[in-house]
Amino acid sequence: MGILKHPDEIIPLLKLMIAVKNAEKQIPTEAHWGFCYSMIRKVSRSFAIVMQPLATQLRNAACVFYLILRALDTVEDDTSIATDIKLPILRAFHQHIYEYDRQWHFSCGTGDCKVLMDEFHHVSTAFLELDRGCQVVIEDMIKRTGEAMAQFIGKEKTNIIHDYLEDINEIPEARKFWPREIWCKYVNQLEDLKCDENSEKAVECLNEMVTNSLSHVEDCLTYLSALRDHAIFRASAIPLIMSIGTLALCYNNKQFFRGPVKMRRGLAAVVFDQTNTMPDVYGAFYDFASMMKSNVDKKDPNAMKTLRKIEAIQSICRDSGTLNKRKLHIVRIKSVYSSIMIMVLFIVLAVIFARLYANLNDN
Repeated sequence: MGILKHPDEIIPLLKLMIAVKNAEKQIPTEAHWGFCYSMIRKVSRSFAIVMQPLATQLRNAACVFYLILRALDTVEDDTSIATDIKLPILRAFHQHIYEYDRQWHFSCGTGDCKVLMDEFHHVSTAFLELDRGCQVVIEDMIKRTGEAMAQFIGKEKTNIIHDYLEDINEIPEARKFWPREIWCKYVNQLEDLKCDENSEKAVECLNEMVTNSLSHVEDCLTYLSALRDHAIFRASAIPLIMSIGTLALCYNNKQFFRGPVKMRRGLAAVVFDQTNTMPDVYGAFYDFASMMKSNVDKKDPNAMKTLRKIEAIQSICRDSGTLNKRKLHIVRIKSVYSSIMIMVLFIVLAVIFARLYANLNDN
């Protein structure tokens, strides 16, 4: 029934469904490339979609780079691996990517990530087919990232915030990525945040985590404004908009510690469909910042700091002078769709589904 409240998201949703189907068809015939493209759809369907319009050479490099990073992240996240075994692997991972044909193998993780690790030789084979320039950049980034992980720094802030419940409930041992310097102000143990009796302190802790993450927004906007290739711009901008959107949904949300907090599919589809220019990016960041601002509790111990950071983001977006040029609107003052338009859309959808059902029966 959520779609009734947001009828303007129906068309973007249909476009996203088509994009997903197109991504599923984009699987090369070679075994190693087939594995890579199939695997990236399993571990990150959203990234598989945003990289789809990239030129073949760049798309291949992005696919391989993502999978190597995902494999590295799988090693870091596996709490069953002893530290004295894990750290050397993290530090040497940039060397292992050159070892093809099962020369190097380390089984860990669960589900699709375990399959990725067990069949990592396919990724290495694909990596070795990239241009040398791409290999050098990927190797350098993996080396830096692996070293940072070995020193327990460099986690993606949005991800570790959003995944708190999943990480803290991990079996056989909880994954703890939230910094002690923040959570120790509110509870004695990180897992105490999910207890109902600590709900008020937990939300305050969550708010400080989100506020801390907002420090990186200006750098993100500066980076995006420097991109000139449209496909690369979209592949970079969409995940960053989704990231600040996730932070906005998490901020001051009491439901955060009770279950997953996710952006509705329709809104995600709108972001995928309508993010094309920097004005769209500035508009999305402005809207999500405004959403967050409306949820600031003045009694929160970090309220003033949060408001300063939010207002700084809004100021950057306003000063761009492009807010009136955007096509992407996260927050609308009122729906542009009348009840008649909603009825027409549902009639069209009914006809589509009726035809699909008829085709299935014919087959």
